[in-house]
Amino acid sequence: MALAGMSTAVFANTAETTGNAVNSNGDVLASAPVVVFGGGANEIYNNGPLVNSVGTGIGGEDESVLQGNIGMNTLGSGHQVAFDNRIADDFVVTGGDWEIESIDFYAYQTNEVASTITAVNLRIWDGIPGDPGSTVIFGDTTTNLMSSTGNSGILRVTDTTTGTTNNRQIAVSNVSVGITLSPGTYWLDWQSDGTGASGPWAPPITINGETTTGNALQSTDGGVTYLDQLDSGTSTQQGFPFVMYGTLPPPPIVPSLSIYGLLLLALIALVFGRRFIRQ
Repeated sequence: MALAGMSTAVFANTAETTGNAVNSNGDVLASAPVVVFGGGANEIYNNGPLVNSVGTGIGGEDESVLQGNIGMNTLGSGHQVAFDNRIADDFVVTGGDWEIESIDFYAYQTNEVASTITAVNLRIWDGIPGDPGSTVIFGDTTTNLMSSTGNSGILRVTDTTTGTTNNRQIAVSNVSVGITLSPGTYWLDWQSDGTGASGPWAPPITINGETTTGNALQSTDGGVTYLDQLDSGTSTQQGFPFVMYGTLPPPPIVPSLSIYGLLLLALIALVFGRRFIRQ
C-alpha cells in the first residue's frame, strides 16, 4: 500500500496536467512588475516560443495557452529539487565559437505571485544526457547559478480559462554561465527550486496547432536516466523555451573593391572588349 502511494506521488510531481492540477481559489492574484534579463548582453539564441496569445491575459499580459482542443493536457513539467526531477533540451552552435554569458529559464508555481523561484542548477553536456560517451562539460546538480528572477509577464492558462485566471504566473530566471562553445550539438539539463507549494513546473514551447514542439527529456532520478518528455494527452514530445545571451562570432569578411580596384576592372573589361570587337 505504501509503495502504491509513493508511485502516485512521484507521478503527480513529474507534471502538472489538467487531470491533477492544483485548483485555484477563484481569486485574481496580484502581479509583480515584469522584468527583462540578459545582463545587457545580446540575445544569441532562442529555443522556441512560449507565448501563443499576445495581450489576452488578465491585465493585458501575454498567455501561453494549453491547447486542450487538440488533445493536449500538460500544463508544466516537474523539474523540482525536492523530487530529484530534471529536464533537458538541446541546441546547436553554428558559424564559429559562441560565448554564452547567461541563460533565461521559465517556470511557475501554481497559485503564487511570480517569482517564487529560489534556485536553478544547470549542466551542459556534449551529447544526449545520460548516454554512454556523453560528458558534462559545465555545471553540476547542486550549485545555484541563478543571478536574478522575476515576473516574465506571461501566464500559463488553458484554452477554457484564457483571460480569466492568472494563478500560473510564469517566472523568468537568469542563470550565469560564462562558457565558450565550439560548433556542435549540446544539451542543457536543469532543475529549479522555489518557495511555493506546487512545482516548480516548466511550461513547454507552445505553438498554435502544433502538438509536437521539440525533443526534450525528463529525468526523475536526479539526472541518471532520461526519458522523452511527452504531453500526457497526445503522447507527443515537447520542447522547452530558453533564451541565451552572449556573443556570436563576427560574420565572415566579404572582400570589397576600392575605387582603384573598380578602375582596374573597368580597364581590363575595356581591353578585352576591344580585342573581342577586332576579332
